[in-house]
Order: sequence, then C-alpha cells, then structure tokens
Amino acid sequence: MIRKVVIFGATGMTGLCALSAAVEKGLQVTAFVRDEAKVPLDIKEKVNVVVGDVTNQEQVSNAVSGQEGVVVVLGTRNELAPTTVLSDGMKNIVDAMKKHNVEVVSVCLSAFLFYPPEKVPAIFKALNADHERQFEITKMSGLKWIAVLPPHIADAPSTKYVIKYDESSGRAISKYDLGAFLIESLNQPEHYHKVCGIANV
Repeated sequence: MIRKVVIFGATGMTGLCALSAAVEKGLQVTAFVRDEAKVPLDIKEKVNVVVGDVTNQEQVSNAVSGQEGVVVVLGTRNELAPTTVLSDGMKNIVDAMKKHNVEVVSVCLSAFLFYPPEKVPAIFKALNADHERQFEITKMSGLKWIAVLPPHIADAPSTKYVIKYDESSGRAISKYDLGAFLIESLNQPEHYHKVCGIANV
C-alpha cells in the first residue's frame, strides 16, 4: 500500500485536486511546487511543501527520496509555445525514481495523444509534441506507470466516470475526478502499464 507520495505540479488546476485527494485519503504528501504561495493555506499545514524546478535534477532527486509513489501533473498553464519542460522534468523524475527505488508513477498527459498527429489542432501541436516525448520517457522507464490521458478538464463537480484503455472515453472529465484518479491509481495494479482514457459518464 502506497502511503507516501510526491506530487509534481501540485498547484495547477488538476494538481490542486490531486493534492486535496491525497490529503483526504490520509497520505503523507509532498507537494513539489515552483511557487509556495499557490498552495492553499488549509492544505499547506497538512503537507510537506518543497519549492523547486522540475528541470533541476538535484531538487527532483531530493523530493523523490523516501517516497513510495509519484504523481506527475506537470503543465504549462495557458502557454502553448514549443517547450521541453514536461519531457525534461519527466526524465529527471524517472531518473530519481530509479535512483531511490520508487516504482509506481501516475502521469497526467493529454487525450490528443490518442489522435493521429494530423488530427491534433494546430494550436496544440507544439505542446502535444512535448507530451509525446514525456509519454515515451514514461513508457520506456521500466517503472510501474499509469498514463492518464484526459479530454477537456472541466471545472465541474465530481460525478461518475469511466476508464477505457488505449482510447478516449468521452469529451470531458471533472478536475476533481481526474485528480482523485491520479492518486487512487497508484494503489490499483490493474492500471499499471496502461494508457487510461478517463471521462465523465
């Protein structure tokens, strides 16, 4: 049973929901963040906050040390320009997990990875290219990974959702359900080495 987790990208829209879900489950949580001020005060006193940059190998390694599971919810906010932050960060996380013998990781990616490249809307192509690199690093890691590919992430209440492997399962997912699944799947071996399409019913 995984009880100690580190969440990378813990203050994004989905990251905060994953953080809350982990706290509600009574896990020992480390939130790896760029800006400590974005951690809500009511959660801050219940988690270990580590300020760092996911592209800094040493900071990532220190955060992974002593953990039992890792949740990766890296994002670029509304920035759609070409980037390597997601894949560079993922490489550092994988390297740190191997160094510290941490086996299980859930990774939030994008349902655009289910599309053939020519079907991805032009505005998202550059960002999706880095999601592809991040996905490849995850798949080749040799770890027990869960790749979660959400469609539109909605600021909507939690409700029923479905998981389908290797295909998108709908048009939208509540940020609360997505955050909770990223935490819960760490302890659900049926999802290991699976590409999970998640959507609300």
